[in-house]
Amino acid sequence: MATQNDDDTAAADTPPKRNRRRDLYTLFLPAVLLTLAGFVLAYQFVQPAPPGRITIATGGPAGAYYGFGQQYRAFLAAEGVELEVRQTKGSVENLDLLDDPAAGVAAALVQGGTGDPSAHPGLRALASLYFEPLWVFVRAEGPFETLADLRDMRLAVGAVGSGTRVVADQLLAANGLAPPAVRLAEITGMAAVDALVAGKVDAAFFVASAKSEAVARLLTAPGISLLSFRRAGAYTRRHRFLSEVVLPEGVIDLAANLPPRDVTLLAPAATLVVRDDLHPALVNLLMQAAQAAHRDGGLFEAAGQFPSGRFLDFPIHDEARRFLKSGPPFLQRYLPFWAATLIERLLVMLLPLVTLLIPLVRAFPPFYRWRIRSRIYRWYGRLQAIDDAARRPDGPDRAETLAAIDRLEADVMRVTVPLSYADELYSLRRHIDFVRNQARKPVRYD
Repeated sequence: MATQNDDDTAAADTPPKRNRRRDLYTLFLPAVLLTLAGFVLAYQFVQPAPPGRITIATGGPAGAYYGFGQQYRAFLAAEGVELEVRQTKGSVENLDLLDDPAAGVAAALVQGGTGDPSAHPGLRALASLYFEPLWVFVRAEGPFETLADLRDMRLAVGAVGSGTRVVADQLLAANGLAPPAVRLAEITGMAAVDALVAGKVDAAFFVASAKSEAVARLLTAPGISLLSFRRAGAYTRRHRFLSEVVLPEGVIDLAANLPPRDVTLLAPAATLVVRDDLHPALVNLLMQAAQAAHRDGGLFEAAGQFPSGRFLDFPIHDEARRFLKSGPPFLQRYLPFWAATLIERLLVMLLPLVTLLIPLVRAFPPFYRWRIRSRIYRWYGRLQAIDDAARRPDGPDRAETLAAIDRLEADVMRVTVPLSYADELYSLRRHIDFVRNQARKPVRYD
């Protein structure tokens, strides 16, 4: 059976609970709304999560581009991103695929000198990757030291749109060897090798790695010589996408001394090109893949020379420039790709929280004190008004004054405050008693 004391306790507990809830709403609701507004504002600047699947355009299955694309695919797969390697006819087609949003290609391997930035304003280079020498094999004994020596010959220069054809056309034109001064066969790869060995063409152009099957076969083929560009310096100054590289004597086969002498070659650089809207996190991931694949160098590249910000046809991507200068982002050095990108996005979202909560936390204690004390101090205004009225000669009589004090005291008795502020509430009640005692005296204050 509930006692009277239990009822009194329950009645006394109800107002404090209501007041505490009201304090929570008053204090925390504005802070929560302000923080949510900060989150909404910050969200406008948050990059969406990177896609889990992208496509890279490479080249034919026998080419170096396709092989490196497979290396990139394995690297990205280890980080939880699927890379589709799409076979193409070469650099020109790759650029066209990048330009077409419907093609779904986000990145491509492109031969230097094949892209015009003004014709592809939406593309950005990430880095040059390695040198791709131009090999010109001739079916005859030398000496062949200039392209001008190829006049009146049948030349295999690659299909229209291939990287080899783009370079061959430029260099032949510079030497005044446009048709009909030469006859062009639009074949490349092993088809061009077979045609050269069989005597169906007199010379064949290849832009390829020294490890390619076509180059390896022709270097050892009897009756086939490799043209050395004696005027390489002139070409590199007239065509900035070209570099002069040297194939040292014997580097292919020391026992057979292949090549039998140093051969000077011209080399564009293979470049990794992307759409400018590719997610920045994927740019960094592709840069890491390129670094893993190309940092050791090769016959024509020193270790650590590539990936590089040099030898680029297209403007370099801002994220790629930062990567080449400072390496991978801090979080991607130590965390899996998915975790690093998630934290990077959350940091942007947490910025308003930190920015807003620090001043809110600092302002909370004084605001809370003001809020609690305001329940006490506002009664002092009424108490002072009663006391001032009682002092005036024309003020209310003693009975009215005492009645007003009793009403004030009854209102104050319903005020609840936390225990840490109880002393101030009891101080108010003592002051009410003081004013009441003064009002009972027969002599008023002046």
